[in-house]
Amino acid sequence: MNPVSALPQSSITADDLSGVGQPWQRDLSRAIRTSAELFKRLGLQPEQVAGGLADDEIRGFPVLVPESFLARMRPGDPTDPLLLQVLPRQEERETVDGFVTDAVGDLHARRAPGILQKYHGRVLLIAAGACAVHCRYCFRRDYPYSAEPHRLDDWEVSLRAIEGDGDVQEVILSGGDPLMLNDQRLEQLCRRIEQIPQIERVRIHTRLPIVLPSRVTESLTGLLTGLRPQVVMVVHANHPAEIQGDCRDALRRLVAAGLPVLNQAVLLRGVNDSLAALEGLSRSLINVGVMPYYLHQLDRVSGTAHFEVSEELGRRLITELQARLPGYAVPKYVREIAGDSGKTPVFSG
Repeated sequence: MNPVSALPQSSITADDLSGVGQPWQRDLSRAIRTSAELFKRLGLQPEQVAGGLADDEIRGFPVLVPESFLARMRPGDPTDPLLLQVLPRQEERETVDGFVTDAVGDLHARRAPGILQKYHGRVLLIAAGACAVHCRYCFRRDYPYSAEPHRLDDWEVSLRAIEGDGDVQEVILSGGDPLMLNDQRLEQLCRRIEQIPQIERVRIHTRLPIVLPSRVTESLTGLLTGLRPQVVMVVHANHPAEIQGDCRDALRRLVAAGLPVLNQAVLLRGVNDSLAALEGLSRSLINVGVMPYYLHQLDRVSGTAHFEVSEELGRRLITELQARLPGYAVPKYVREIAGDSGKTPVFSG
């Protein structure tokens, strides 16, 4: 195999992940970072939260909500489905049997620094440890990001490991959120991956087009469509109220650029555990050219038990969706089981 050049000897700094350089970075710098500010903006009082409001730093996972996502919430409604995804509640303190810190076996799947491999033919890179929103059901909230590469040149050992494995055809950029890298750093990483001859696809798992739509720029789409490997974008929206305004426009820009865009959602109690919510989500996605891909059963991460929906209800909802929507608009209902060779169908009817 022909040798390829290493990544530039430079580091990923705080300015690469946030700051005020680009409009999306300015938007991120203005994100809501306390429950008090969130409630003030929505006209709510803490006593309105069912089960009680937790402190902002509960389990080391502070509030982080971009203005765009806040603007899609219903003022005065403590049960708003977008608010429930980001609001720290006292239930997160509960210890529940079966809910653990590494519910999907990430640490066991760590093949090299920053690289996880669970399935044949593809590997996942922890490209960034930061996100633009802190979802309270996050399955990777306890992941040891500090142990992973932070300098671009630190990735070289891991990338050479991929290069030496001819069975790997796809690299998945995840995190955190890989689109928290600025365009320069993202391009450096992608161009290095592009040099690995057997890589056919780069898949990007991101929530930024949903919660921080200004991240979807002409520069970004030009970068992603200009790579040799096919780029597939997998976004994450859970409720039709998310697919509004600037988010809808951002998704259309991705699709218009020629990128395949898929959505994966998580089935969440109080958020989308109804036929109306799931049908509305699928319709909203299809209408902007995004394909519903997965509906995940909740990963049983510590502090998330209050979000869990029974599989019985999940199966019933999928059956109802199949009766109301064309097949391409019905997501696959799956769960991830640590150690399995692929996603496990919860419903295969």
